Amino acid sequence: MTAQSPVRLQWLDPRQPDQPFPPVESALPEPNGLLAVGGDLSVQRLLRAYALGVFPWFNPDEPILWWSPDPRCIFIPGELHLSHSLSKRLRQNRHALSFDLAFDEVLEACASERRGSRGTWLGPDMRRAYRELHRLGHAHSVELWMDGELAGGLYGVSLRGAFFGESMFSRRSDASKLALAHLSRQLKAWDFSLLDCQVSSDHLLSLGARSVSREEFLHRLHAALQQPAPRQWRFEPALAGNPAHLPPALELRP
Repeated sequence: MTAQSPVRLQWLDPRQPDQPFPPVESALPEPNGLLAVGGDLSVQRLLRAYALGVFPWFNPDEPILWWSPDPRCIFIPGELHLSHSLSKRLRQNRHALSFDLAFDEVLEACASERRGSRGTWLGPDMRRAYRELHRLGHAHSVELWMDGELAGGLYGVSLRGAFFGESMFSRRSDASKLALAHLSRQLKAWDFSLLDCQVSSDHLLSLGARSVSREEFLHRLHAALQQPAPRQWRFEPALAGNPAHLPPALELRP
Protein backbone atom coordinates (compact mmCIF):
# COMPACT_ATOMS: atom_id res chain seq x y z
CA MET A 1 0.00 0.00 0.00
CA THR A 2 1.42 3.36 -0.98
CA ALA A 3 1.27 6.35 1.34
CA GLN A 4 -1.38 8.92 0.53
CA SER A 5 -0.12 12.22 -0.85
CA PRO A 6 -0.66 15.13 1.57
CA VAL A 7 -3.54 17.43 0.67
CA ARG A 8 -2.38 20.83 -0.54
CA LEU A 9 -4.60 23.82 -0.01
CA GLN A 10 -4.80 26.43 -2.72
CA TRP A 11 -3.15 29.73 -1.86
CA LEU A 12 -5.02 32.79 -3.11
CA ASP A 13 -3.02 35.71 -4.48
CA PRO A 14 -3.90 39.00 -2.75
CA ARG A 15 -2.99 40.81 -5.98
CA GLN A 16 -5.72 38.95 -7.88
CA PRO A 17 -9.11 39.65 -6.24
CA ASP A 18 -10.88 37.98 -9.17
CA GLN A 19 -8.94 34.71 -8.72
CA PRO A 20 -11.43 31.80 -8.62
CA PHE A 21 -11.91 29.78 -5.46
CA PRO A 22 -11.31 26.04 -5.75
CA PRO A 23 -14.46 23.89 -5.95
CA VAL A 24 -16.08 23.71 -2.52
CA GLU A 25 -16.18 19.93 -2.83
CA SER A 26 -12.40 19.99 -2.44
CA ALA A 27 -12.62 21.45 1.09
CA LEU A 28 -10.86 19.40 3.76
CA PRO A 29 -12.88 17.06 5.96
CA GLU A 30 -10.55 17.95 8.82
CA PRO A 31 -10.49 20.72 9.81
CA ASN A 32 -14.02 20.57 8.49
CA GLY A 33 -14.50 22.81 5.48
CA LEU A 34 -11.10 24.46 5.14
CA LEU A 35 -10.97 25.35 1.45
CA ALA A 36 -8.22 27.88 0.73
CA VAL A 37 -5.64 30.15 2.35
CA GLY A 38 -4.52 33.69 1.65
CA GLY A 39 -5.93 36.28 -0.68
CA ASP A 40 -7.45 39.47 0.66
CA LEU A 41 -10.70 40.77 2.13
CA SER A 42 -11.65 43.00 -0.79
CA VAL A 43 -15.34 43.54 -1.47
CA GLN A 44 -14.96 41.74 -4.80
CA ARG A 45 -13.50 38.61 -3.26
CA LEU A 46 -15.86 38.57 -0.28
CA LEU A 47 -19.00 38.86 -2.40
CA ARG A 48 -17.76 36.10 -4.69
CA ALA A 49 -17.05 33.93 -1.65
CA TYR A 50 -20.49 34.38 -0.08
CA ALA A 51 -22.21 33.67 -3.40
CA LEU A 52 -20.32 30.35 -3.48
CA GLY A 53 -21.16 29.47 0.13
CA VAL A 54 -17.63 30.31 1.32
CA PHE A 55 -16.73 32.57 4.25
CA PRO A 56 -13.53 33.85 5.93
CA TRP A 57 -12.71 32.82 9.49
CA PHE A 58 -9.27 33.25 11.02
CA ASN A 59 -7.52 34.69 14.03
CA PRO A 60 -5.73 38.05 13.65
CA ASP A 61 -2.27 36.43 13.76
CA GLU A 62 -3.11 33.88 11.04
CA PRO A 63 -3.29 34.09 7.24
CA ILE A 64 -6.81 34.46 5.88
CA LEU A 65 -8.61 31.09 5.94
CA TRP A 66 -11.63 30.34 3.74
CA TRP A 67 -14.25 27.75 4.73
CA SER A 68 -17.16 25.75 3.32
CA PRO A 69 -18.10 23.24 6.04
CA ASP A 70 -20.15 20.09 5.57
CA PRO A 71 -22.70 19.95 7.16
CA ARG A 72 -23.87 23.55 7.26
CA CYS A 73 -26.09 25.20 9.87
CA ILE A 74 -29.06 27.25 8.62
CA PHE A 75 -32.35 28.75 9.70
CA ILE A 76 -35.39 28.90 7.48
CA PRO A 77 -36.71 32.44 8.07
CA GLY A 78 -39.78 32.40 10.28
CA GLU A 79 -39.02 28.99 11.81
CA LEU A 80 -37.13 30.17 14.88
CA HIS A 81 -38.18 28.19 17.98
CA LEU A 82 -38.58 30.33 21.08
CA SER A 83 -39.06 29.19 24.65
CA HIS A 84 -42.24 30.18 26.48
CA SER A 85 -40.40 32.84 28.49
CA LEU A 86 -38.72 34.32 25.41
CA SER A 87 -42.02 34.38 23.49
CA LYS A 88 -43.54 36.24 26.42
CA ARG A 89 -40.73 38.83 26.36
CA LEU A 90 -41.26 39.24 22.63
CA ARG A 91 -44.96 39.98 23.19
CA GLN A 92 -44.29 42.40 26.04
CA ASN A 93 -42.78 44.80 23.50
CA ARG A 94 -40.29 46.37 25.91
CA HIS A 95 -37.70 46.97 23.22
CA ALA A 96 -37.26 48.58 19.81
CA LEU A 97 -35.59 47.26 16.68
CA SER A 98 -33.63 48.94 13.93
CA PHE A 99 -31.47 48.11 10.95
CA ASP A 100 -28.13 49.82 10.27
CA LEU A 101 -28.48 52.65 12.79
CA ALA A 102 -25.41 51.59 14.79
CA PHE A 103 -23.43 49.25 12.54
CA ASP A 104 -20.02 50.23 13.94
CA GLU A 105 -21.15 49.81 17.53
CA VAL A 106 -22.64 46.39 16.78
CA LEU A 107 -19.43 45.35 15.03
CA GLU A 108 -17.24 46.45 17.93
CA ALA A 109 -19.53 44.75 20.46
CA CYS A 110 -19.37 41.49 18.49
CA ALA A 111 -15.58 41.75 18.34
CA SER A 112 -15.29 42.20 22.10
CA GLU A 113 -17.62 39.32 22.99
CA ARG A 114 -15.95 35.94 23.06
CA ARG A 115 -17.84 33.12 21.36
CA GLY A 116 -16.27 29.89 22.56
CA SER A 117 -13.66 28.49 20.19
CA ARG A 118 -14.13 31.38 17.75
CA GLY A 119 -12.76 33.75 20.36
CA THR A 120 -11.05 36.80 18.92
CA TRP A 121 -11.57 35.96 15.24
CA LEU A 122 -13.13 39.36 14.42
CA GLY A 123 -9.85 41.26 14.18
CA PRO A 124 -9.11 44.71 12.75
CA ASP A 125 -8.81 43.53 9.13
CA MET A 126 -12.14 41.73 9.31
CA ARG A 127 -13.85 44.74 10.90
CA ARG A 128 -12.51 47.04 8.18
CA ALA A 129 -13.74 44.64 5.50
CA TYR A 130 -17.28 44.44 6.92
CA ARG A 131 -17.44 48.20 7.36
CA GLU A 132 -16.69 48.55 3.66
CA LEU A 133 -19.34 45.96 2.81
CA HIS A 134 -21.77 47.94 4.96
CA ARG A 135 -20.84 51.22 3.27
CA LEU A 136 -21.67 49.65 -0.09
CA GLY A 137 -24.98 48.21 1.15
CA HIS A 138 -24.00 44.54 1.41
CA ALA A 139 -23.60 44.16 5.20
CA HIS A 140 -26.32 45.03 7.69
CA SER A 141 -26.70 45.26 11.44
CA VAL A 142 -29.72 44.52 13.60
CA GLU A 143 -29.97 46.60 16.76
CA LEU A 144 -32.19 45.85 19.75
CA TRP A 145 -32.74 48.81 22.06
CA MET A 146 -33.97 48.81 25.65
CA ASP A 147 -34.54 52.01 27.65
CA GLY A 148 -32.70 54.04 25.02
CA GLU A 149 -29.57 51.85 25.09
CA LEU A 150 -28.21 49.27 22.70
CA ALA A 151 -28.94 45.98 24.46
CA GLY A 152 -27.90 43.48 21.80
CA GLY A 153 -27.77 42.77 18.12
CA LEU A 154 -26.08 41.03 15.25
CA TYR A 155 -24.66 41.69 11.82
CA GLY A 156 -24.25 39.80 8.59
CA VAL A 157 -24.09 39.94 4.80
CA SER A 158 -27.12 39.97 2.52
CA LEU A 159 -27.21 38.69 -1.05
CA ARG A 160 -30.67 38.77 -2.63
CA GLY A 161 -32.78 36.18 -0.73
CA ALA A 162 -29.97 34.96 1.54
CA PHE A 163 -28.70 36.48 4.79
CA PHE A 164 -25.37 35.23 6.13
CA GLY A 165 -25.26 35.77 9.89
CA GLU A 166 -21.75 36.54 11.11
CA SER A 167 -21.85 37.41 14.80
CA MET A 168 -24.14 38.54 17.61
CA PHE A 169 -23.84 39.99 21.09
CA SER A 170 -25.94 40.67 24.20
CA ARG A 171 -25.60 43.32 26.86
CA ARG A 172 -28.86 42.25 28.49
CA SER A 173 -30.29 38.80 29.00
CA ASP A 174 -31.52 37.20 25.76
CA ALA A 175 -31.16 40.45 23.76
CA SER A 176 -29.37 38.73 20.87
CA LYS A 177 -32.05 36.01 20.74
CA LEU A 178 -34.76 38.67 20.54
CA ALA A 179 -32.85 40.43 17.75
CA LEU A 180 -32.49 37.14 15.88
CA ALA A 181 -36.20 36.38 16.31
CA HIS A 182 -37.19 39.75 14.87
CA LEU A 183 -34.71 39.36 12.00
CA SER A 184 -36.10 35.92 11.21
CA ARG A 185 -39.65 37.32 11.05
CA GLN A 186 -38.61 40.26 8.87
CA LEU A 187 -36.69 38.04 6.46
CA LYS A 188 -39.76 35.83 6.16
CA ALA A 189 -41.89 38.89 5.40
CA TRP A 190 -39.42 39.77 2.63
CA ASP A 191 -39.60 36.18 1.28
CA PHE A 192 -35.96 35.41 2.11
CA SER A 193 -35.40 31.66 1.91
CA LEU A 194 -32.12 31.28 3.79
CA LEU A 195 -30.48 32.51 6.99
CA ASP A 196 -27.00 31.00 7.16
CA CYS A 197 -25.41 30.31 10.56
CA GLN A 198 -22.27 28.63 9.17
CA VAL A 199 -21.33 26.18 11.95
CA SER A 200 -23.79 24.18 14.03
CA SER A 201 -24.02 24.43 17.82
CA ASP A 202 -26.40 23.06 20.45
CA HIS A 203 -27.54 26.63 21.14
CA LEU A 204 -28.51 27.27 17.50
CA LEU A 205 -30.15 23.86 17.10
CA SER A 206 -32.24 24.51 20.22
CA LEU A 207 -33.58 27.64 18.50
CA GLY A 208 -34.70 25.68 15.45
CA ALA A 209 -31.63 25.77 13.23
CA ARG A 210 -31.09 22.86 10.84
CA SER A 211 -27.91 21.00 10.07
CA VAL A 212 -27.92 20.27 6.33
CA SER A 213 -25.40 18.80 3.92
CA ARG A 214 -23.20 21.12 1.91
CA GLU A 215 -25.00 19.93 -1.20
CA GLU A 216 -28.40 20.89 0.18
CA PHE A 217 -27.06 24.21 1.42
CA LEU A 218 -25.68 25.08 -2.01
CA HIS A 219 -28.98 24.11 -3.61
CA ARG A 220 -30.87 26.42 -1.25
CA LEU A 221 -28.29 29.18 -1.75
CA HIS A 222 -28.58 28.97 -5.54
CA ALA A 223 -32.37 29.35 -5.26
CA ALA A 224 -32.01 32.28 -2.83
CA LEU A 225 -29.67 34.11 -5.22
CA GLN A 226 -32.43 34.12 -7.85
CA GLN A 227 -34.73 36.13 -5.57
CA PRO A 228 -35.04 39.93 -5.58
CA ALA A 229 -33.37 41.89 -2.79
CA PRO A 230 -35.44 44.18 -0.52
CA ARG A 231 -35.57 47.78 -1.70
CA GLN A 232 -34.65 49.13 1.71
CA TRP A 233 -33.53 47.69 5.02
CA ARG A 234 -36.10 48.77 7.55
CA PHE A 235 -38.24 46.78 9.97
CA GLU A 236 -41.91 46.88 9.08
CA PRO A 237 -43.92 48.72 11.78
CA ALA A 238 -45.53 45.55 13.10
CA LEU A 239 -42.07 44.05 13.69
CA ALA A 240 -40.15 47.11 14.87
CA GLY A 241 -41.09 46.92 18.54
CA ASN A 242 -41.78 49.92 20.75
CA PRO A 243 -40.14 53.13 19.39
CA ALA A 244 -40.21 54.63 22.88
CA HIS A 245 -37.15 52.50 23.64
CA LEU A 246 -35.00 54.10 20.93
CA PRO A 247 -32.35 56.64 22.02
CA PRO A 248 -33.77 60.19 21.81
CA ALA A 249 -31.03 61.16 19.32
CA LEU A 250 -31.96 58.41 16.86
CA GLU A 251 -34.90 58.40 14.52
CA LEU A 252 -35.96 55.58 12.24
CA ARG A 253 -35.44 56.39 8.59
CA PRO A 254 -38.54 57.27 6.59
